[in-house]
Amino acid sequence: MVKRKVILLVVILSLLMAVGLWQQLKDLNQEENIPYGALEVAAKKGPGTVSANDVYVLSKIIHGEARGESFLGQVAVGAVIVNRTRNANFPNSVYGVVFEPGAFDAVSDGQYYSTPNASSVRAARSAINGWDPTGGALYYWNPVTATSRWIWSRPIIARIGRHVFAR
Repeated sequence: MVKRKVILLVVILSLLMAVGLWQQLKDLNQEENIPYGALEVAAKKGPGTVSANDVYVLSKIIHGEARGESFLGQVAVGAVIVNRTRNANFPNSVYGVVFEPGAFDAVSDGQYYSTPNASSVRAARSAINGWDPTGGALYYWNPVTATSRWIWSRPIIARIGRHVFAR
Protein backbone atom coordinates (compact mmCIF):
# COMPACT_ATOMS: atom_id res chain seq x y z
CA MET A 1 0.00 0.00 0.00
CA VAL A 2 2.81 2.42 0.89
CA LYS A 3 4.65 1.49 -2.32
CA ARG A 4 1.58 2.41 -4.42
CA LYS A 5 1.29 5.77 -2.66
CA VAL A 6 4.97 6.50 -3.31
CA ILE A 7 4.62 5.56 -6.98
CA LEU A 8 1.48 7.68 -7.29
CA LEU A 9 3.23 10.60 -5.60
CA VAL A 10 6.22 10.28 -7.95
CA VAL A 11 3.94 10.19 -11.00
CA ILE A 12 2.01 13.26 -9.81
CA LEU A 13 5.19 15.19 -9.05
CA SER A 14 6.64 14.23 -12.44
CA LEU A 15 3.52 15.47 -14.20
CA LEU A 16 3.56 18.73 -12.24
CA MET A 17 7.21 19.29 -13.10
CA ALA A 18 6.56 18.52 -16.77
CA VAL A 19 3.63 20.96 -16.86
CA GLY A 20 5.70 23.63 -15.10
CA LEU A 21 8.62 23.16 -17.48
CA TRP A 22 6.29 23.27 -20.48
CA GLN A 23 4.72 26.49 -19.20
CA GLN A 24 8.15 28.08 -18.66
CA LEU A 25 9.25 27.13 -22.17
CA LYS A 26 5.99 28.40 -23.61
CA ASP A 27 6.36 31.73 -21.76
CA LEU A 28 10.00 32.06 -22.81
CA ASN A 29 9.12 31.33 -26.45
CA GLN A 30 6.34 33.90 -26.44
CA GLU A 31 8.63 36.50 -24.85
CA GLU A 32 11.50 35.95 -27.27
CA ASN A 33 9.57 35.17 -30.46
CA ILE A 34 9.44 38.70 -31.78
CA PRO A 35 6.99 38.40 -34.69
CA TYR A 36 4.33 36.82 -32.45
CA GLY A 37 5.05 39.23 -29.62
CA ALA A 38 4.78 42.17 -31.98
CA LEU A 39 1.34 41.00 -33.08
CA GLU A 40 0.03 41.68 -29.58
CA VAL A 41 -0.41 45.29 -30.73
CA ALA A 42 -3.56 45.31 -32.80
CA ALA A 43 -3.13 46.63 -36.32
CA LYS A 44 -5.63 49.36 -37.16
CA LYS A 45 -6.30 51.48 -40.20
CA GLY A 46 -6.32 55.24 -40.26
CA PRO A 47 -4.12 58.15 -39.19
CA GLY A 48 -2.32 57.98 -35.88
CA THR A 49 -2.61 54.23 -35.50
CA VAL A 50 0.03 51.56 -34.95
CA SER A 51 0.62 48.32 -36.80
CA ALA A 52 2.38 45.18 -35.59
CA ASN A 53 5.11 45.97 -38.11
CA ASP A 54 5.72 49.35 -36.44
CA VAL A 55 6.48 47.58 -33.14
CA TYR A 56 8.75 45.09 -34.89
CA VAL A 57 10.69 47.73 -36.86
CA LEU A 58 11.00 49.96 -33.80
CA SER A 59 12.21 47.05 -31.64
CA LYS A 60 14.86 46.18 -34.24
CA ILE A 61 16.23 49.74 -34.39
CA ILE A 62 16.18 50.02 -30.59
CA HIS A 63 18.11 46.76 -30.38
CA GLY A 64 20.62 47.95 -32.97
CA GLU A 65 21.09 51.43 -31.52
CA ALA A 66 20.63 50.92 -27.77
CA ARG A 67 20.90 47.28 -26.77
CA GLY A 68 23.62 48.05 -24.19
CA GLU A 69 21.53 50.77 -22.56
CA SER A 70 19.15 50.56 -19.62
CA PHE A 71 15.47 49.99 -20.33
CA LEU A 72 14.93 53.75 -19.90
CA GLY A 73 17.64 54.42 -22.49
CA GLN A 74 16.02 51.98 -24.90
CA VAL A 75 12.61 53.62 -24.50
CA ALA A 76 14.25 57.02 -25.03
CA VAL A 77 15.72 55.92 -28.38
CA GLY A 78 12.33 54.56 -29.41
CA ALA A 79 10.63 57.78 -28.33
CA VAL A 80 12.89 59.82 -30.63
CA ILE A 81 11.73 57.76 -33.60
CA VAL A 82 8.07 58.08 -32.57
CA ASN A 83 8.56 61.84 -32.10
CA ARG A 84 9.96 62.09 -35.62
CA THR A 85 6.88 60.40 -37.09
CA ARG A 86 4.83 63.27 -35.60
CA ASN A 87 7.09 66.03 -36.92
CA ALA A 88 6.54 67.49 -40.40
CA ASN A 89 10.30 67.48 -41.12
CA PHE A 90 10.48 63.67 -41.05
CA PRO A 91 8.63 60.75 -42.65
CA ASN A 92 5.28 60.02 -40.99
CA SER A 93 5.86 56.31 -40.36
CA VAL A 94 8.22 54.32 -38.15
CA TYR A 95 9.53 52.49 -41.20
CA GLY A 96 10.08 55.76 -43.07
CA VAL A 97 11.98 57.32 -40.17
CA VAL A 98 14.15 54.25 -39.57
CA PHE A 99 15.08 53.86 -43.23
CA GLU A 100 15.61 57.53 -43.99
CA PRO A 101 19.03 57.50 -45.73
CA GLY A 102 21.88 58.03 -43.28
CA ALA A 103 19.61 58.52 -40.26
CA PHE A 104 20.78 55.58 -38.14
CA ASP A 105 24.16 53.87 -37.95
CA ALA A 106 22.48 50.58 -36.99
CA VAL A 107 20.80 50.46 -40.41
CA SER A 108 23.98 51.46 -42.25
CA ASP A 109 26.23 48.95 -40.47
CA GLY A 110 23.70 46.09 -40.42
CA GLN A 111 23.03 45.91 -36.67
CA TYR A 112 19.37 46.63 -37.43
CA TYR A 113 19.07 43.21 -39.04
CA SER A 114 19.86 41.26 -35.87
CA THR A 115 17.01 39.76 -33.87
CA PRO A 116 15.74 42.12 -31.17
CA ASN A 117 15.54 40.89 -27.59
CA ALA A 118 12.49 41.01 -25.33
CA SER A 119 13.64 44.25 -23.67
CA SER A 120 13.78 45.98 -27.07
CA VAL A 121 10.24 44.84 -27.84
CA ARG A 122 8.96 46.09 -24.48
CA ALA A 123 10.77 49.40 -25.02
CA ALA A 124 9.21 49.73 -28.49
CA ARG A 125 5.74 49.13 -27.08
CA SER A 126 6.36 51.67 -24.31
CA ALA A 127 7.53 54.33 -26.76
CA ILE A 128 4.64 53.69 -29.15
CA ASN A 129 2.22 53.86 -26.24
CA GLY A 130 3.46 57.37 -25.43
CA TRP A 131 6.26 57.08 -22.87
CA ASP A 132 8.84 59.71 -23.77
CA PRO A 133 11.61 60.10 -21.19
CA THR A 134 13.37 62.60 -23.49
CA GLY A 135 10.79 65.38 -23.28
CA GLY A 136 10.19 65.53 -27.03
CA ALA A 137 13.66 64.96 -28.49
CA LEU A 138 14.06 64.52 -32.24
CA TYR A 139 17.74 63.56 -32.18
CA TYR A 140 20.11 61.50 -30.07
CA TRP A 141 23.76 60.56 -30.28
CA ASN A 142 26.62 59.15 -28.29
CA PRO A 143 28.92 62.09 -27.56
CA VAL A 144 31.95 59.77 -27.41
CA THR A 145 31.48 58.47 -30.95
CA ALA A 146 29.60 61.26 -32.79
CA THR A 147 31.51 62.67 -35.76
CA SER A 148 28.92 65.08 -37.19
CA ARG A 149 29.56 68.74 -36.39
CA TRP A 150 25.96 69.56 -37.29
CA ILE A 151 24.49 67.29 -34.60
CA TRP A 152 26.29 69.29 -31.91
CA SER A 153 24.39 72.41 -33.05
CA ARG A 154 21.14 70.89 -31.72
CA PRO A 155 20.10 72.01 -28.21
CA ILE A 156 20.61 69.12 -25.76
CA ILE A 157 17.56 68.56 -23.55
CA ALA A 158 18.39 65.24 -21.83
CA ARG A 159 21.17 62.78 -21.05
CA ILE A 160 20.18 59.15 -20.58
CA GLY A 161 22.86 56.50 -20.37
CA ARG A 162 25.48 57.01 -23.04
CA HIS A 163 23.22 59.11 -25.25
CA VAL A 164 22.34 62.77 -25.32
CA PHE A 165 18.96 63.87 -26.67
CA ALA A 166 18.18 67.08 -28.50
CA ARG A 167 15.53 69.02 -30.42
